[in-house]
Amino acid sequence: MSIKEKFVVSKRYNTISIALMLLGIVAIAGLYFTTHGGKGTPEEKAVADARFWASLLQNSVYFLLVVNASMFFICATTLAWGGWQMAFRRVPEAISAVVPVIGVIALAILLAIAFGSNHTIFHWTDAKHVEHDKILNFKKGFLNKNFFAVMTVLTVVGWSLLGWKMRKLSRSLDDKPLATIAERKKYIWNNTVWAALYIVVFALTVMSSIPWLWLMSIDAHWYSTMYSWYTFASTFVAGMSLIALFVVYLKNKGYLEYTNQEHVHDIGKFMFAFSVFWTYLWFSQFMLIWYANIPEETTYFKSRAYGPYSGVFWFMFIINFIAPLLILMRRGSKRNYTILTFMAVLIIFGHWMDIYQMVFPGPMTDPKSEETHVPMMLWDMAIALGFVGLIMYVTGKALSKAPLLAKNHPFVKESVIHHT
Repeated sequence: MSIKEKFVVSKRYNTISIALMLLGIVAIAGLYFTTHGGKGTPEEKAVADARFWASLLQNSVYFLLVVNASMFFICATTLAWGGWQMAFRRVPEAISAVVPVIGVIALAILLAIAFGSNHTIFHWTDAKHVEHDKILNFKKGFLNKNFFAVMTVLTVVGWSLLGWKMRKLSRSLDDKPLATIAERKKYIWNNTVWAALYIVVFALTVMSSIPWLWLMSIDAHWYSTMYSWYTFASTFVAGMSLIALFVVYLKNKGYLEYTNQEHVHDIGKFMFAFSVFWTYLWFSQFMLIWYANIPEETTYFKSRAYGPYSGVFWFMFIINFIAPLLILMRRGSKRNYTILTFMAVLIIFGHWMDIYQMVFPGPMTDPKSEETHVPMMLWDMAIALGFVGLIMYVTGKALSKAPLLAKNHPFVKESVIHHT
């Protein structure tokens, strides 16, 4: 059977990705000029400045976690010694190549916010304020600029280097088949060890400390022990949806000949299952806080579930749970390219809104009246499209540099004959 071994980036694909990136750059510039230079009190100017940085924070962190979910998927299936994903493994590998790019962008934004003069987003960066705040003073061993910077740098570098190592191991087989059983065992062992190391780093960052530092510390007086798992579930299901979009696109273009309906069906299962898992975490966190009715806990949901952000809060719940439940539950829906594409786009947008309502209520709160508001989201959506263009561009380049099938991998045959 003759197969298309390498992806050829079309002129149209390149044009769309570059156009989206330019749109994002224009949106960043437009948002900056609309939030700076106006009249007002120092407090009002600080909130306007925070509105600009909050948009950059929300988009960069969200899309960084989404593309990083691809490497988690690779490493998790590697540890499980799964072979079914080998037919399309080069897709999540290519997506994970975006991690260092967005990682550098997110790193610059996070450090600029933490070490900048505006403390509206991260209140704990204001040393004078911390001295007179009993709660923040108690947390300063964890919430401080130096620890934040070190953890952020180590996290981005760790994800990037370990992801690069996993991709290098995969591509090392392209021109060097494993001749003996001993060589195959050694390769699988090395792959498993590096995948395990990545999972450990992932567990210490995405599943624990990093969401606390990057997102939860925006509302530094509040905390939830489920927050990191909630963030993981939100970005992982979006990451699986991103994989689905690229797989369907490549299939429609005549690539990934060994990827069949069974593989697409299983990707759809992940999208459905983790939509339900996200809802379980959403309900557990919300219900326990609502039921206990402790003021310092319920303050987080006051502006979200019942205040100005209630529309965003409940709308994203419908998109992220009700829609996947009703549409993706059917077997046929997970095998239909049109429905799966629609749901993938909807889920990515829905969880973008989820991170939006996690970030914005805090920075958009007036320090005097303590009232918050929802800013116009068009700027943020345009910036998000810029990141989408960046993901398309880098992923396309990565796909074109290596064969789309890791044909010499010991588990390829298992993937080719895969059925559910």
